Amino acid sequence: MPLIPEEPQIHEKAQGPRATPASGRTASTPRPVPGPRPAAPPRPGRPGPVRPAPPAQRAPRDTAAAKPAPAAKPAPAAVPAPAGPAVPAPAATTPAAPQIQLVPATPDGALDAAEEAVDLLLDSGRTPGDVLVITTGDPHPWAAHELSFGDAAYWAQHDAGDDVFYADAALADRAASRAVVVVALNGGPEAAAVTALAAAHSRAGALLIVCGDPQRINSVLGAGV
Repeated sequence: MPLIPEEPQIHEKAQGPRATPASGRTASTPRPVPGPRPAAPPRPGRPGPVRPAPPAQRAPRDTAAAKPAPAAKPAPAAVPAPAGPAVPAPAATTPAAPQIQLVPATPDGALDAAEEAVDLLLDSGRTPGDVLVITTGDPHPWAAHELSFGDAAYWAQHDAGDDVFYADAALADRAASRAVVVVALNGGPEAAAVTALAAAHSRAGALLIVCGDPQRINSVLGAGV
């Protein structure tokens, strides 16, 4: 069907005012409805925040292996001691001389005085094995009795050392040392007295008791015994 000349065809894209027949005012062209806005691109020069990556998990390790052991400190060098004067070695000490006690007695009473001295020693706490008795005249009855069984039995009791031992001056050199030695000058020649006192002095550890005539004792001891 042909177009009417009085109503020209208007293209949809043509924009402009249109007169409304009712009021004669020009109507504005309707605006398009905005759609969703695209995300704005990041501005140049300012990158967005970057989250740091989580630290990598380390495998468990031995504590001792993780920390190295401290190095050992070197030992201080030994400082030599200053040389001093040489100290002489102590001289060998000689044993102390025994204490000497004199008991006045006649030759006939010297053996009884020696027996009393032994009893006092035992009463004061000395053990029988600490005492040796030497006679210059007749032997002590105990020694004479024991010698009747032979020398072996007699000296066996001496070696046991558990009782008072009695010996004649002639046998005194064979007797061993004891803490206390008692000498009875009950007779006999002068040589027997010298032998008995010399043996007693060398074998007495702490005490030497001499029973007899003081003048004779002093003369023998003054001779260098």
